[in-house]
Amino acid sequence: MKKTVSIFLLFILMFQMMACGIEKKPIQGTENTENNNGSSVSGISDDITLNTDDTEDFRIGIVTGSFAQSEDDRRGAETFMEKYGEDKVTLAIYPDNFTEEYDATVQTIVNISEDPKIKVIIVNQAVEGTAEAFRQIKENRPDIICIAGEAYEDFSDIGAVADLVVSCDFVSRGYLMIRNAHELGCDTFVHISFPRHLSYETVSREVAIMEAACGEFGMKFAMETAPDPTTDAGVVGAQNFIRENMPEWVEKYGQNAAYFCTNDAHTEPLIEGLLEYGGYFIEADLPSPVLGYPGALNIDFTEDKSSSEEKLKKIENAIVEKGGAGRFGTWTYSYGYTVSAGLAEHARNVVLNESSLTDINDLTKAFVEFSPGAEWNGSGYTDVETGNKAENIFLIYQDTYIMGDPGFYMGSTKIEVPDKYFTIK
Repeated sequence: MKKTVSIFLLFILMFQMMACGIEKKPIQGTENTENNNGSSVSGISDDITLNTDDTEDFRIGIVTGSFAQSEDDRRGAETFMEKYGEDKVTLAIYPDNFTEEYDATVQTIVNISEDPKIKVIIVNQAVEGTAEAFRQIKENRPDIICIAGEAYEDFSDIGAVADLVVSCDFVSRGYLMIRNAHELGCDTFVHISFPRHLSYETVSREVAIMEAACGEFGMKFAMETAPDPTTDAGVVGAQNFIRENMPEWVEKYGQNAAYFCTNDAHTEPLIEGLLEYGGYFIEADLPSPVLGYPGALNIDFTEDKSSSEEKLKKIENAIVEKGGAGRFGTWTYSYGYTVSAGLAEHARNVVLNESSLTDINDLTKAFVEFSPGAEWNGSGYTDVETGNKAENIFLIYQDTYIMGDPGFYMGSTKIEVPDKYFTIK
């Protein structure tokens, strides 16, 4: 009996010694890979370490605008929460008047990082204050992955503190929207915006590209100013301004003019006016079948549980009935919705060590989860001043669909944008 006990105790001692020699290593980001443009991109930054002990027990924070300002963005975030559960996702909304409530915007984003289970924070749209919020978060929680969707702030600022930045491709689209308008028979392109938006690099460069493209295609380029919805005018005042000016603008620019506005709130009254008075609408600034169109067509999707494809068909049928076939376009899947849900899906894959944070192919794969069958294109962002290509900033876009009977795609994702447009500023 004593001999048996001695052997048993010796076995336990040997097992403990062997166990003490096992080293637990954290999961690191993937090694450098090649994106679809052939440029080298890095994986997760060195200061972000994912622990195998808690990779299944983490939360993702998503901050968006309200339903009034950014309905698609919010619905995308809610869809991701529905997919994975409220115990895995934290949602927040920054102030509607974020330009006047900078500190509140920053604090809204920073507050999410106080939850120790948070591994990722995504802001879509990344309005003013996002860069400062990310800076504060990184000071206290460098392990949190910070992602900016549709960045408002200069890429040099947001790119320095965010681990990943994804925005609509203002360079390619600046050219492609003009090209598409020309293909549809338009002779004029009217750009509607306001000083705050025009001060952004993305918008100012897009304006310059659009104007240059109009010159190439023999079209007239015009600009109109409308109220900023974040000022005292508010959303209602800004929308009423568009409604009141549409008859005059159509008379001024003619039936063959295409219109574009840089603000979501302006989109509904613009579509409404073009349906009534004539003109073309290639696509919204942040394209979506359910941005502007439902309100302009008096279609209520509030309780509608139909698919994105079914909603698009309802809108297309209404456009045709009102005589708008061949004049109104969109992306078949909402950009804002896909960015909120797609970035969260991509981030989850990264935390689970199934994807590389800055691999555009992995990013696209996650986006397609919420836009099945859609064609996406994109590339890394290059600073026009320095010529340097950022490894963590990507510009993306989807093909343009023109509604009709039948509708048709413009083939935008297959068009090669001339090199000269990437250096216009």
